[in-house]
Amino acid sequence: MKVRLSVSLAVMALVLAGSNSPSGPQRADKGRRAIFSPQTETRAMVQTPGPGPNGLAQSPTMGWMSWQVFRCEINCTAHPAGCVNEQLYRETADSMASLGYLDAGYDQISIDDCWEDRHGRDSEGHLVPDPTRFPRGMAALGSYIHAKGFNFGTYSDEGTATCCGYPASKGYEAVDASTFAHWGVDYLKLDGCNNDQAGYAKGYPAMGTALQASGRNIAFSCSWPAYLGDNESEKPFADMIDAGCNSWRNWEDIQCTWASVSSIISHWAEYGHVMAPFAGPGHWHDMDMLVIGAGCLSHDEEQTQMAIWAISASPLIMGNDVRRVPKQSRELLLNRAAIAVSQDRLGRMGTLLPGFNASSKTQVWARPLSGGDVAVALFNKADKGAVSIILDFASVGLQGQVSVFDIWAQARIGIFYGRFVADAVPPHGTAFLKLTV
Repeated sequence: MKVRLSVSLAVMALVLAGSNSPSGPQRADKGRRAIFSPQTETRAMVQTPGPGPNGLAQSPTMGWMSWQVFRCEINCTAHPAGCVNEQLYRETADSMASLGYLDAGYDQISIDDCWEDRHGRDSEGHLVPDPTRFPRGMAALGSYIHAKGFNFGTYSDEGTATCCGYPASKGYEAVDASTFAHWGVDYLKLDGCNNDQAGYAKGYPAMGTALQASGRNIAFSCSWPAYLGDNESEKPFADMIDAGCNSWRNWEDIQCTWASVSSIISHWAEYGHVMAPFAGPGHWHDMDMLVIGAGCLSHDEEQTQMAIWAISASPLIMGNDVRRVPKQSRELLLNRAAIAVSQDRLGRMGTLLPGFNASSKTQVWARPLSGGDVAVALFNKADKGAVSIILDFASVGLQGQVSVFDIWAQARIGIFYGRFVADAVPPHGTAFLKLTV
């Protein structure tokens, strides 16, 4: 089920945005559509010192977030099963616990935009939830999510208004961090609408400092680099680590289409080698949500997203309606061998191998794993025709006899020497392997 932003909601958001007089980038102004660039950021900013790493997120975050399917749907009369309210998050927690997601490692449930009271803060300056859609309040919702065994994530924006025009955190970093801690929040996604480069350089470190001073461990997801254009080689990732960011959205928002998923894979293919040195325990590049089970990809395409996200050490945050994910997609999301690659304790980000590029119709991606193992994704980017893809073991640093394990089948294929050939890899599909010497 996909819930669309209603016309009345769109009008309301525009009116609200106008009343708050936001300025600066909007949600779509990321990656190739960004109005800023790393070069203009360098000229504009005076970097505020950050608190440094917080010791959290030693492996990429796994969980679920509401935005991809539910967006900013607040008309609960017209969409009682698909609006942004406490019922949605409670039912999601129930489903994730009962369907095996928590046991597999998806241990976080995150709110996105539009949860707040659109009228603004309370008399003491605190953010407050919409009283109709969240009548019990956020602390109660957090307690319910915690009781089910999950971490509780929420959303704000380092701007004058959120991307949908709700109250945001620019200038309120300390009070908002304290509020989130009081509610039992474990993870904050901080967007970057309605601000500028100098504001990012000041605001993200300010929120990182405030979170670490809040008295609660709160993982920090920053959208800072997504608003700085296309060129990952010029983005200030070291400053983001210093700001206490545990992950960051690098590029454009994922949409529920193969074209969108494929474009993100191509971007990582082009820039992965310059991004990899900044990824590791405590700080990860975020490719955006998994749309597996959302009804927009073929099974082969869903496998490819799972494989490339795991190889790239991206957070595995589902953007679906877990209450309605088909069985085949659920089994893919719960594939323990694929999850083990994502969560490997070595914490090294994988990349596209040299000799391939973003335009290559067949691609070999590899990620070093603990114990000397290597995870490999053999991707057929072509739109038509199954192909055989050859993997030379020397290209991933392995010699002699190599044991090949099929991650999709969760079964050992056999022992091979020198190379392995994946036969009949379907268009948009990926063979996903673990290699052991």
